[in-house]
Amino acid sequence: MLPHRHAFFKSLRNPLLASSAKVESLSPFSSHSDATPSTRSDETHSDLLALCSNSQSLRRTKQCHALGIVGRSLPRSVSLCASLILGYAGHGDIAACRVLFRQTVVHCHTAFLWNTLIRAHSVCGARDGFETYNAMIRSGVRPDGHTFPFVLKVCADFVEVKKGMEIHGVVFKLGFNGDVYVGNTLLQFYGNCRDLRGAEKVFVEMAERDVISWNTVIGVFSVNGLYEEAFVFFNNMNSRSGMRPNTVSVISVLPVCAGLEDEVMASQIHAYTVKVGLVTNVTVGNALVDAYAKCGNAVASRHFFDKMVEKNEVSWNAIITGFAYGERNVDALDIFRSMVSEGLKPDSVTISSMLPVLVELQLFDLAEEVHAYSIRMGMESDLFISNSLIDMYAKSGHPTKASTAFNKMKVCNIVSWNAMIANFTQNRREVEAINLIREMQVHGEVPSSLSFTNVLPACARMGSLSTGKEIHARTFRMGQSFDVFISNALTDMYAKCGCLTLARKVFSMSKRDEVTYNILIVGYSQTSYCLESLRLLKEMQSMGMNYDIVSFVGAISACANIAAIKQGKEIHGLLVRKQLHTHLFVANSLLDLYTKCGRIDIAREVFDRMPHRDVASWNTMIMGYGMLGEIDTAIDLFEEMRNDGVEYDSVSYIAVLSACGHGGLVEKGREYFKEMRCQNLEPTQMHYACMVDILGRAGLFEEALELIKGLAFEPDVNIWGALLGACRMHGNIELGRWVADHLFKLKPDHCGYYVLLSNLYAEAGRWDEADRVRELMKSRAVKKNPGFSWVQTRDKVHAFVVGEKVEDLDPFVWLAEAG
Repeated sequence: MLPHRHAFFKSLRNPLLASSAKVESLSPFSSHSDATPSTRSDETHSDLLALCSNSQSLRRTKQCHALGIVGRSLPRSVSLCASLILGYAGHGDIAACRVLFRQTVVHCHTAFLWNTLIRAHSVCGARDGFETYNAMIRSGVRPDGHTFPFVLKVCADFVEVKKGMEIHGVVFKLGFNGDVYVGNTLLQFYGNCRDLRGAEKVFVEMAERDVISWNTVIGVFSVNGLYEEAFVFFNNMNSRSGMRPNTVSVISVLPVCAGLEDEVMASQIHAYTVKVGLVTNVTVGNALVDAYAKCGNAVASRHFFDKMVEKNEVSWNAIITGFAYGERNVDALDIFRSMVSEGLKPDSVTISSMLPVLVELQLFDLAEEVHAYSIRMGMESDLFISNSLIDMYAKSGHPTKASTAFNKMKVCNIVSWNAMIANFTQNRREVEAINLIREMQVHGEVPSSLSFTNVLPACARMGSLSTGKEIHARTFRMGQSFDVFISNALTDMYAKCGCLTLARKVFSMSKRDEVTYNILIVGYSQTSYCLESLRLLKEMQSMGMNYDIVSFVGAISACANIAAIKQGKEIHGLLVRKQLHTHLFVANSLLDLYTKCGRIDIAREVFDRMPHRDVASWNTMIMGYGMLGEIDTAIDLFEEMRNDGVEYDSVSYIAVLSACGHGGLVEKGREYFKEMRCQNLEPTQMHYACMVDILGRAGLFEEALELIKGLAFEPDVNIWGALLGACRMHGNIELGRWVADHLFKLKPDHCGYYVLLSNLYAEAGRWDEADRVRELMKSRAVKKNPGFSWVQTRDKVHAFVVGEKVEDLDPFVWLAEAG
């Protein structure tokens, strides 16, 4: 039996240290002629403990465990058991840790082994629901100064607020509140739980503080975004504590400088690192590169980066992310190329930082190459890379590829879901966006404010008011409805769904910024309540907010819709003073204003002075000349646009066909319509409506009817309305009655068609039939919208209908202004 056991120990020794004499000394069967049994046992235990502490693999830990059992050190040796527990924990084997603990705990009469098991759970990331700590208390074992740091770390890691506060109470009760290590862990606990006032109170009440205490409190406030408080702590540490800030202090406070974008503060800390000799530390250097870049000084960041004696992957990542943060995307790409050319391999941080840069530069082909690289390097499944890939493919107009990246993810977080919702919304897959926000909840993910902000535009575009209201209710229950981004998205959704009353209610109950006002200004400008847009613009100014392009475009659109040329000119003057009048969107809005107000001469001046024109600029002018009867000019502009190489669109043909209709140019209209079809521009309902109008105005009713009957789709109200208008023009009563029947089915509540038919009968002297149409309107509760007029006095516009009196209107002022 003896030779076999000796062979067993030999097989254990060989994998450990080959032929090392140290391992041979562990065997109880080795020769020790000069040593007593107790001496040999002590030496064996000491050596085994050292081997166990230095074990680098699970296999060696198990071999040490076996030697401990055979050598009878276990289960009696508490120190060996603790060393083995930590060894197993380092390799994630928490079950073995628990077995060892149960076998040895009877030989331990202090908190030492209990502390070790608590620490092992923390190392493994395994939650035991504080069973070990609770069992220790129930067993009558008194916690010591090591117990609380270990337990409080678990509370901090898993944000166990109630348990952490309970432990804090026990700390006071047992008198450990003066222990600096316990105090430092309490600081970290309150910081992780975002109870910064609690953290500050612990720090203030600490009887003793060390460098770790100061570093922890600086880090806690920095991570939670309270940068100014963090910097105050750093200054106090440097000037009052008698302690010198170390490397951790510096890398904790530099993100504060970045967060505040305070370059002066960063420079002062930089000077301190030079003074105390920390500037050559690569970690400090990386933090300085990041801080300078995020303070907006890309030159200083690059200069320091180039002077760094030692660089690592983090250094390169710091300057790339810093440039990307400052929107210096070309510089970020140059650094990335330099990194690759120097033979360094980009890691997951590099890839996830570069993908948004390439998106901003619209280098989608290069972004796909980076994606291919991540696949080759086995990094595609990285969470941050996957999220960046979803965003990249979404913004490049490839929603299916974004979905593929999402579906391949093994682990998703809220950022992944939000990126996918944004992907569907941006790429006009609204139904899928709405379905996805429901699906994420099925998977246990709680929608964030960004989730709702991303999906509400999908509801707005679809006109899905019921779904939008559901989301509104959900945000209200979650206490997020007052978030300015959500309230803006809700206001926009209601406005685009035509519910301006609800939009105004959200507006009235929410925090407001420039975007909030712009949404309602634009919303009202597209309704019959255009005056409200101008009132909101004035209110915006009184609130001390700055106008932007959207504010002006919305206000000008409102002026155009009510022909308020005086207010439009005032806004135009303000735009000139602010040097915004040449902005493309603003200039196009001014063109629309002046053409609708009949001032084509001013519109032409604006058009001629525009430094850049797009197809909308040309279309507006063509439409304007056509409406005013200057048909030749309209057609000349259309031809000039084509000669200038402008990529005209289907709207351009609507404009020129409309002009042909107003001018009675039948052949020219047919020519343009045929030409459009030859260019693979599929005619829409509006194009056919224009052609029906051209033919109808010329009295070519049979040809117009043939065109309508040959349509591959059902004609809409625009087509039938154009034909009804032509019937009235030529007095074609029979056809007009037949056309009106189609319109009444499509739009039974639209008063205009009833009035048009009634006028057709009245002009033919068929009064009984005209009265019957009026009676039909009454029976269907259709009311004609009354016409009303505007009177401008000073800075006010008064609207009134026949028979109404405008209050506070001084006729002398009005006459003076009119004259």
